Amino acid sequence: MSVLLENLGKRFGDGGPILEGVNASIGAGEFVALLGASGCGKSTLLNIIAGLERPTSGALEVPADGAAFMFQDAALYPWLTARGNIELALKLRGVGKAERRARATELLELVHLGEAADKRPHELSGGMRQRVALARALSQDREVLLMDEPFAALDAITRDLLHEELTRIWRETGRTIIFVTHNVREAVRLGQRVLLLSSRPGRVVSEWDVPVAVKDDAAAAAALTADITARLREEIRRHGK
Repeated sequence: MSVLLENLGKRFGDGGPILEGVNASIGAGEFVALLGASGCGKSTLLNIIAGLERPTSGALEVPADGAAFMFQDAALYPWLTARGNIELALKLRGVGKAERRARATELLELVHLGEAADKRPHELSGGMRQRVALARALSQDREVLLMDEPFAALDAITRDLLHEELTRIWRETGRTIIFVTHNVREAVRLGQRVLLLSSRPGRVVSEWDVPVAVKDDAAAAAALTADITARLREEIRRHGK
């Protein structure tokens, strides 16, 4: 098991709980999409798994080396090249100079950006910047990769292309991926499983398996997307009340 959450809870100060009774198990190499209404605690849950926040109650197990994190904003250093951004992450891990350059080049090739190694962020499209951010996250060389709506700001065509890239990279690297999104279609397209968090306090209230046969069948994928969307709307309506 790669990530295990047992009765996990989180509150800040004297406020009401953000998360309460979260139970989930995510296998090594699994791709899980996490859905929920705005404010349900998805990002807080990722922060806890990443070790950036401590749970108030319950327990969790993650690999000893922790998890890598990819955010919605690429947050690249504008004065560094694509390769330089990745080399800096490797330097912070203590990787030697010669190895850093070789590894950064290898990671850029993995995300199909080898030809853009010497370009700075302002010379790259939004999709290309997110590929660099993905390569940088992979440079941390951790079993678990947490992704917090990394494609939300991109146009539909670019997002679809990056879905294909991410699926390919996941298969090639064997990473365990937990992917937060508001987009049900995106969750069905990417995830082997989709978990739905309830409105605050967040807890896992539904889950769906998404076999490859469903992904490859447009009608089946559309039907599952409609089913999950209806359940998500229930949670949004409940939150509104």
